[in-house]
Amino acid sequence: MTRHPGFRALAARLALIVLSAQAISAAAHEQSLNDFFERAWEVDLKANPLLASNLGDKRYNALWPDLSLPAIAAEHASDRKLLTELRRMDRAAMDEHDLLNMRLFEQSYQQRIDNHRFRLFLQPLNQRGGIQTADQVAERLRFTSVRDYEDWIARLESFDTYMDQTIALMRMGITERRTHPAVIMQRVPEQITAQITQPTNSGFYKPFTQFPDGFDDATVARLSTAAARAIETKVIPAFESLRDFVEDEYLPACRDTVGAWDLPDGKNFYAKRVKDFTTTELTPDEIHDIGLSEVKRLRAAMQEIIQQVEFDGTFAEFLDFLRTDPRFYHDSADDLLQDYLATSKRIDPELVKLFKVLPRMPYGVKPIPDAIAPDTTTAYYSRPAADGSRAGFYFVNLYRPEVRPKYEIEVLTVHEAMPGHHLQIALAQELGDLPAFRRYGGYTAFVEGWGLYSESLGDELGLYKDPYSKFGQLTYEMWRAVRLVVDTGMHHKKWTREQAIDFFADNAAKTRHDIVNEIDRYIAWPGQALAYKIGELKIKQLRARAQESLGERFDVRDFHQVVLGSGAVPLDVLEANVNAYIGATR
Repeated sequence: MTRHPGFRALAARLALIVLSAQAISAAAHEQSLNDFFERAWEVDLKANPLLASNLGDKRYNALWPDLSLPAIAAEHASDRKLLTELRRMDRAAMDEHDLLNMRLFEQSYQQRIDNHRFRLFLQPLNQRGGIQTADQVAERLRFTSVRDYEDWIARLESFDTYMDQTIALMRMGITERRTHPAVIMQRVPEQITAQITQPTNSGFYKPFTQFPDGFDDATVARLSTAAARAIETKVIPAFESLRDFVEDEYLPACRDTVGAWDLPDGKNFYAKRVKDFTTTELTPDEIHDIGLSEVKRLRAAMQEIIQQVEFDGTFAEFLDFLRTDPRFYHDSADDLLQDYLATSKRIDPELVKLFKVLPRMPYGVKPIPDAIAPDTTTAYYSRPAADGSRAGFYFVNLYRPEVRPKYEIEVLTVHEAMPGHHLQIALAQELGDLPAFRRYGGYTAFVEGWGLYSESLGDELGLYKDPYSKFGQLTYEMWRAVRLVVDTGMHHKKWTREQAIDFFADNAAKTRHDIVNEIDRYIAWPGQALAYKIGELKIKQLRARAQESLGERFDVRDFHQVVLGSGAVPLDVLEANVNAYIGATR
């Protein structure tokens, strides 16, 4: 049957109207979803003013977190309400991008809600940080106006309330038998005592030792006097109260055991931590076995290096040689810092060989603050401010340079700075099409898996030419393999702290000082240490799959762009992204 031309024109117009309506509906859905994400992010920032400050958002710079039980309950209720609202949204008109954002938001909030029952808020500090290191918040703030200084003074003046709430939570933790082990909390009194000093010597006073140009003398005097008074009357007495509480009440109530298994519902708590940190369904026993297998593989690779350098002795004797021979250590903290700086600059020009896109945001190298250096790890990374006002920083530990091996510097730098954490995190923050919870959030298995994977890129960046430096890279990989064994060992298999230390020392060339700090970190942070190796193994597996499938068409720069181009994601989402890339390229 032949249609009249006017009918065909009318049908075409109707089709356009339908398509336009669908497009308008999809745009409305997208706008509604984006509004929801922005609103949820604002709720998070308001409830977590230190997060806002860290990201460069000054609106809550006068506030500490509200750690009262009503506030904690309200935040939990808000999480549940937001998740219910999300689940009621119509998903029919949403594209794959929006559906993925919804899925990741839903997973994140469900995780927060599920974990509330384990009451981790009753353990608000440990030897690696907490209110006793709150002066470091100032390091991440910009002091450019009178308001900036007044906001910090307001925080100082309300510090006693923040401390009272912290102590109240810890006291409830004693009642519910949710304390940290004594062996790690024994480090904390000295950290607290370091904060009890003359007001003008306090880290909280540091912003008032230097003012921007344009501040008149009267303003400087007013702000400085107010800060010193607040530190003297609010901050220092609060730390004296914390010291007395920790020494007289908390430490005597702490556990003698070190594993999470000894907490209330500890077995389920640790299994949940394993799932959350690895974003997999692997059990603690499966991860323990993976760790043992990786330790065996890496021991064989390390033995080849020992033969290459013609060392005449056992594996244990070689490790002792590395720990004790002066040639492997700097004499001064300044020499060690200069080595870190030089290595960072040597890596940067080589990155274009492996990456098509590099972050616009630069990074710097800084010493870890003296107050926490003795009790923390070899290095860590601090992300840039969200508004671009603060660069990323690679913090290095200069405490006791005689125990900081030179052969670790290259591998540590590629992990913490470039192409490791700074490249990945700064790039993610620059992905403007992602909602804020994805740009500034993260999945440990992805973030730390990328950092460990980056260590393996050192060869392609012209590093590890010295056999001892290559042994250092293997030592760091072994270190993460050992983590799988000792973390599950202590928290699931009821290993003692000494068992974990001995296993670590038998298999890695880390110094005893670093090993003890590491083991104590795993005690304080159950499950987190598993994410590194599990994430790295998945990225390496996916790269091997892409290379095998694509052959000559494989471009490592394209592969890295696919891995990093969506920000931090769970490992199953990463695998789907890489599989799609392989299919599209083929």
